Amino acid sequence: MKKLTITMIIIDILVACCFIFTYAIPTVRNVVIMTSLNTKTHQYIAYTFYSEETINKVVAADSFTPISDNVKLDDIVISNAERDSYDDEYDEAILTRDEGNEDYKLLNIKVGGYNAYLVAIYDPSKVTLIHSKTFGTGTGQERIKNMCTRYGGTVCINGGMFVDNGLGSDIPMGYLIKDSKIIWQDNTGPANLIGFTKDNKLLLVNATGEEAINMGMRDALEFGPFLIVNGKSIEYNSSVGGYSRAARVAIGQRKDGTVLFLVTEGTHAFGPNMGEVIETLKKYKAYNAANLDGGSSAQLAINGNLVNNPKNIYGQAIVGGRSVVSGFGLIP
Repeated sequence: MKKLTITMIIIDILVACCFIFTYAIPTVRNVVIMTSLNTKTHQYIAYTFYSEETINKVVAADSFTPISDNVKLDDIVISNAERDSYDDEYDEAILTRDEGNEDYKLLNIKVGGYNAYLVAIYDPSKVTLIHSKTFGTGTGQERIKNMCTRYGGTVCINGGMFVDNGLGSDIPMGYLIKDSKIIWQDNTGPANLIGFTKDNKLLLVNATGEEAINMGMRDALEFGPFLIVNGKSIEYNSSVGGYSRAARVAIGQRKDGTVLFLVTEGTHAFGPNMGEVIETLKKYKAYNAANLDGGSSAQLAINGNLVNNPKNIYGQAIVGGRSVVSGFGLIP
């Protein structure tokens, strides 16, 4: 009887601790909610523990004011020529090419104190949408490093959403556009589309797939938010930084046409916030930039090797990277 009583006391204490840390402490509550929403594929975690009203309040305090400006594609003047002078150390870091490599340059940097990897891709015509071989079939997920190798790619990152009940799936969410054709859509309305035009300029637009194609879009996926448009960054709650903290993936383009892939380390509770990602991209002169799927999906593959160290929601390493559905790649 005494042992049973002690056991029940211990259980009561554990339950109380779980309640305190999950419900009573606002900071912990906010982290649980915001980090479960980060990839847009783990929302069920937040809704399991909290009411929709609570979630809406937390999200509102850590949200953004969307940028309504249209991307000015004429401001992007693509030039592959090397320069003799640079605006600052960040400009020089991007434009001073590695000897023997005219296609891209990898920079190991810090974002919000976390290890991160910034890749400059000099010819935007070589950046295309990549996707798993047979998505929507039940077996169509694929790790980015394997997807990149299959495409003959050199540098690849993950990108778009997919249906996820906790185990993942091969069903994309939103639009996928490849070679100016819609290859997947699960809605008919406008959406945040991120991709490249036939003129190889990064187009960020809220539109239907058909409208984006009419604007010249050749390859695109759906995600967001847009972080920088025409050099102007999105407005966010500076006291929070935006979207709490997590591993991040972003894509951007400079005015000279150079494409930027940014992938950071982190988990669903630790990593750069969106404000830190924005400031980093601005330092390296991204003129237009957008957020892509982060968290446990975050992956950067170079020459068949996974560069970053993705982790699941428990902080455990995902060996080889998570299976996903879409992304962008440097395909020579």
